[in-house]
Amino acid sequence: MTSAPSGPSRRHLLAGSAGLLALGAVGSPAEARAVGRTAPGQLRRGLALTDGVQTGDVTSRSAVLWARASGEGRLVARVGSGRQRRVVRGPWATVRSDLTARIEVAGLAPGREHLAELWFETPDGTRGEVGRSRFVTASHRREATSFVWTGDTAGQGWGINPDLGGMTAYAAMHATRPDFFVHAGDTIYADGPILERVVEPDGQVWRNLVTPEVSKVAETLGEFRGRHRYNLLDDHVRAFYADTPVVAQWDDHETVNNWWPGEVLDDPRYTEKRVDVLAARARRAWQEYQPIAVGQTRGRGRTGFAEARIYRRIERGAHLDVFCLDMRTHKSPNTAGLEARETPILGREQADWLVREVRRSTATWKVISADLPLGMVVPDGTAQESIANGDPGAPLGRELELARVLRGLRGVPGVVWITADVHYCAAHHYSPGRAAFTDFDPFWEIVAGPINAGTFGPSQLDGTFGPEQVFARAADYPNQSPRGGNQFFGHVDIAADGLLTVSLRNAAGTVLWSRDLEPGRHR
Repeated sequence: MTSAPSGPSRRHLLAGSAGLLALGAVGSPAEARAVGRTAPGQLRRGLALTDGVQTGDVTSRSAVLWARASGEGRLVARVGSGRQRRVVRGPWATVRSDLTARIEVAGLAPGREHLAELWFETPDGTRGEVGRSRFVTASHRREATSFVWTGDTAGQGWGINPDLGGMTAYAAMHATRPDFFVHAGDTIYADGPILERVVEPDGQVWRNLVTPEVSKVAETLGEFRGRHRYNLLDDHVRAFYADTPVVAQWDDHETVNNWWPGEVLDDPRYTEKRVDVLAARARRAWQEYQPIAVGQTRGRGRTGFAEARIYRRIERGAHLDVFCLDMRTHKSPNTAGLEARETPILGREQADWLVREVRRSTATWKVISADLPLGMVVPDGTAQESIANGDPGAPLGRELELARVLRGLRGVPGVVWITADVHYCAAHHYSPGRAAFTDFDPFWEIVAGPINAGTFGPSQLDGTFGPEQVFARAADYPNQSPRGGNQFFGHVDIAADGLLTVSLRNAAGTVLWSRDLEPGRHR
């Protein structure tokens, strides 16, 4: 798929990547006020929006609004639907937050399209550049709704290629006009340097836009932040995020490949070998740049990586609840996965929360977004990265935790799992009739991605929970670049009567596979 070249402006390159040299030593609103003074007759200069605007975690009555400024200032938003508008004054964007800020807006009207204008004010009240976004709140009525999901952005060294129009698969998702977007992990690739030129197997040259922060593995907080800014240089990404609310998850590449808490790296590219240190910086940068409703998820976890937990429920009206998991923070070390005891990937607290909240849900559909697949073998050397261990027999290790969750969900209709991570698309149906562990109801797991990264696959399936591969589309060869078109996303359309149609689509938006699921039934 080709389109008009998508490249960043000079302002985006300078402000977004070079660290905003004009900031100098400004470190507080008081100091910013002094810098912002102008001589008599001199035009006041407002703050620019360096990285577009985003909305996220939109429910029936709430939304998160996000932006980043060119200097210190207060985020302000005018939000409304129809003729009703209100102005909400948010927090200060300072150097401590890398000039990012968010506003959590409550009391919105359900089932309405809302328009938002965002800008930053300097300490002397000067209003800056205005960014505009739209979002649709969930309806309490049984009305139609839709969403898309995928994962894996700017991975394996395949970044923003201006010769091909940038990350055009984001435009394909945008063209479906979804009500929201689930980014199911690997929102960045902090461990994958992006070079100016990459020679593909057929001799074609892939040319990347590059910034200093993506030229090496991310270790410092500034380098992690720069990785997030890099993706926002793409016109298609910024346009999509301004127009489509995001539900963001994190996985491994936001920090380093296949990591777990307590791991110590054996990788010569890193001077900081302690993954816990890297993960703390990565979590901070990720939360600064994602429009996640931090106020709804407060509570420091035992790992101490952040002041907010990531797993959460996004209420999307009468027909839909989305359960967003965190399969990284509480993950056990990667082993062969054959332990006779239960080893965690969700952790006891999150696993209990998931069963409890799904059972409480009155929505027609309960979509569980997992940042790692359930029954696919994902090797990490001689160990296993995900849940499956390759042994089709009774559950062992992390499989025991999944078995406990699936048992807890018995009798709950309308449960569908979605995921990304493995860099190809597939539809898997799980059934106790094919399984070694049988105490669960049949369900679907739909896999999508990557959206702008190397394509791989297919993966081996583990028979413990009885998965059957109904459809798959993988790479023509390992680590195929996005040029080949084998980039994938999933699309869900729920009709007013509750019929759910799920499809898998490629970078051009072409439907590769589709299935209708009827409400109220175990499928």
